[in-house]
Amino acid sequence: MQTTGAVRETYRTASEPGAPGLHHYEYVFPDRRIDVYDIDHSHRLVARWVVPAAHALRGVAASPRTHRLYLSVGGNGGTRGDGSVIAYDLITNHIVWERAFPTGTDGLAVTPDGTTLFVPVGEHTTDTTWWIVSAAHGRVTGAIHAGPGPHNTIVAPDGRHVYLGPRNSRFLFVASTSGAHALRRIGPLLPGVRPFTIDGRQRFAYTTATGFLGFQVSSIATGRLLFTVRAPGARRGRPLGTPSHGISLTPDSREVDVIDVPNGAVHAYDVSRVPAEPPRLLATIRLAHPLIGSESPCGGDCGRAGWLQASLDGRYLYVGDSGDVLDVRRRRVTAFLPALHNSRYLLELDWRGRTPIRTSTRSGVGRVDG
Repeated sequence: MQTTGAVRETYRTASEPGAPGLHHYEYVFPDRRIDVYDIDHSHRLVARWVVPAAHALRGVAASPRTHRLYLSVGGNGGTRGDGSVIAYDLITNHIVWERAFPTGTDGLAVTPDGTTLFVPVGEHTTDTTWWIVSAAHGRVTGAIHAGPGPHNTIVAPDGRHVYLGPRNSRFLFVASTSGAHALRRIGPLLPGVRPFTIDGRQRFAYTTATGFLGFQVSSIATGRLLFTVRAPGARRGRPLGTPSHGISLTPDSREVDVIDVPNGAVHAYDVSRVPAEPPRLLATIRLAHPLIGSESPCGGDCGRAGWLQASLDGRYLYVGDSGDVLDVRRRRVTAFLPALHNSRYLLELDWRGRTPIRTSTRSGVGRVDG
């Protein structure tokens, strides 16, 4: 394990994290950097830290309870090599620990109490392992085995279950956060589980798939597929494997938003009547900054694949690799975050004074209190 404090603040304002009062911030993670935007004041940039160790980012998670940020960096398995996990103190803005793994590392998640990390070994491997890791010091305490190509991870807001998304599988897996084996699987789905989300009461899983423009809805309780929804319009161009590499629920779990990379758009669906009725298209919002070309600078997968994350109040939708911020109610682009044009790693983190109090996580999941 390595520990280093090699972090430099290069931009600050009086409204940066730690300022008096309640503040809502959007954190964006371009290569080797953390940019912080003030949601309450027109998404103004209020702080920037240069973090040299945060190179080739693969995942990001935050724990308000322990005031820590966790970054998976480096290789994500197979020919891409091995990776590391970094623990970063949000209050002191120093790296607490950095641990190298004998495998890749990918889209990690942390439990709400801040005690446990679930670290997938990477989408570019045929392995099936998610490491169970102590968030306090980075030591591996166990493993869960699910499908091949461990890639994305969501811990439910209640902290009881972890959802495991393997890129090279037709199933989404569910495990207990206190156990060491998968409890059930959801599917079969379209081949290749990609970005996914869950509703606040953990009734439904919304998944995207390799090569498919649209999404699927499944029952978490039964594991059965309920609906397959193809996005409107013709697929144009050749997106990076997944034309819908971004999906997010509003906090009240009534709307799901899905990215359309080849057509430069986001599709909004009413899912309030699922499972009685299929998702209903509400609107298609054209992006001001389509997902074309490559991120710059970049240390990992550089193509603009996309990502979606809703704000905790449901007002905004952040479009990774575009930079656009959408007004959910007005169905239009309302802001542009330059750092978000070159990153698909992002999350909201709210502060009260010098204390972080809650986070959206990177995945736009529904919430019981939404």
